[in-house]
Amino acid sequence: MSWNRIARVAAALLLTAAVAAPAIYASVDPQVRVGGDIKEPKKIKDVKPVYPEAAKAAGVQGIVIIETLIGTDGAVNEAKVLRSVPDLDRAAIDAVMQWKYTPTLLNGEPVKVIMTVTVTFSLQ
Repeated sequence: MSWNRIARVAAALLLTAAVAAPAIYASVDPQVRVGGDIKEPKKIKDVKPVYPEAAKAAGVQGIVIIETLIGTDGAVNEAKVLRSVPDLDRAAIDAVMQWKYTPTLLNGEPVKVIMTVTVTFSLQ
């Protein structure tokens, strides 16, 4: 076999691998972000956060913004704080992790969805 032929075969294999890899990866664990044609899923289970007593006593109020990863079953799988109110973050995360949504569908199939949510703490 000539070196020229070996080089062509190697190049073809590399090109095939480069083209196929993204398609394989995308089919394993697709995630979409809410927006455009992807509609926000409907919350079907809401759990209010427990206001920490120390935060209440100190008069701490605010909005905690959280990025969530909602699974194909509508459960919140991951949550991370994007905008913090340090005394309230843990209570916000604890509540959000119990929320449940309708599954998000893409081409009729359930997909994981990334969505930003807010948890408001106010003293009244």
